[in-house]
Amino acid sequence: MSDNNQTTTNSNTGTSTAWQIIGRLIAAAVVLAITAFFTPGFEISNFWSLAIAAVVLTVIDYLIVKFTGLHASPFGKGFVGFVLSVIVLYVTQYFVAGYTISWMAAIIGAIIYGIVDYFIPGEQQM
Repeated sequence: MSDNNQTTTNSNTGTSTAWQIIGRLIAAAVVLAITAFFTPGFEISNFWSLAIAAVVLTVIDYLIVKFTGLHASPFGKGFVGFVLSVIVLYVTQYFVAGYTISWMAAIIGAIIYGIVDYFIPGEQQM
């Protein structure tokens, strides 16, 4: 009987984790869309480009955290987090069709992303 309860708990935890990931991706897409809207020189051509860019940004951030322990977050992580945020925003254009950004827009976008990210509830990271 104990094994059955443990299996149920594990499957509920897996479902919960999946919903957390989906929630973070949706929040990242919303923050990214707002950032692109307010940043001159930053364009995302359609919904699918936005969705793929949110996934790519999340994966790049995960890899950076996994290998370096640093978060690509414009605020709260200091200058290094800001620079990582700029680089991640810029590099994403090489993986996503319909996503274009200049270096200057990446700098401005990192600032806007940080501001919007601060006001959106949740624990989304770039």
